[in-house]
Formats: sequence, C-alpha cells, structure tokens
Amino acid sequence: MPFLPTISTFFIMTSAVLVAFGWRFIIKGNASAHKKTMISAAISALLFFIIYVSRTIFIGNTSFGGPEDIKIYYTIFLIFHIFLATTGAIFGVVTITLALKRKIKIHRKIGPVTSVIWFFSAITGVMVYLLLYIIYDGGQTTSMLKAILGG
Repeated sequence: MPFLPTISTFFIMTSAVLVAFGWRFIIKGNASAHKKTMISAAISALLFFIIYVSRTIFIGNTSFGGPEDIKIYYTIFLIFHIFLATTGAIFGVVTITLALKRKIKIHRKIGPVTSVIWFFSAITGVMVYLLLYIIYDGGQTTSMLKAILGG
C-alpha cells in the first residue's frame, strides 16, 4: 500500500464518518457536539487536502495502471469524483462559514446537501484509491492532467 495515498484516504474517510456523527448529533439536538464534530471533520478534510496537494506538487499523481479496455470508464469515474470533491469542498467551506457567522437558517438548508455530496465524494474517492492502488497496480507517476486524462 502506498504510504501517502493511504493516509490521505484515511483522512477523507474519517471526515465522512465525522460528518455522519455530526449530522446525528444535530438531529438529536446536541448542537455543541455537532459543532465540535463538524469542525473535526473539516480539519480531517483539510489534512487530506494538504497531503493530496503536497503529493501532487512534489511527487505527482499516479496514472491508472489497470487494463486498457476499462481505462475510459475509470477516467469518466475519476472526473465525476473530482467534480463531486470540488463541489463538496466549496459547499463545505460555505456551510461552515455560515455556521460560524451564526447564519443558522441558511446553514440548516444547505448543510444536509453538503453532507450528502461529501459522502458521495468520500465513497468515490475510496473507490479511486482502490482502483489505483489495491485492485490494480498503480501506473506511472506523472503530472495531474496526464494522470486524469491518461496522456
């Protein structure tokens, strides 16, 4: 198992689990536990992001090393995951900012949407990890665009 991708995947999954607990806390009316858990989820997601960006800058990205006949499906799936992750991150920053600014009415409206996007982003991220490092041997380490588009 590759060291940095495994650690970053751990952090993104941890953030999704914490979001699930935070959602449960607010449903149960425990706003204090909700706030602490969601901030912890955000910190975990930030740690993922720092590791991912650092690896991308200093090492590069791993291209798909699986069979050529499924590479196009992997690429489409990866682009879908990147879209979800980017959308989830933007929604996450907005949702947390609204909560910290005490704009709770709007926070309550977009929080559940943010959580669902984040869950799907985390799940698809783990699937990308499994396809790149566990199910198939990783391909070459290359630039981000080449890794995504297979160039």
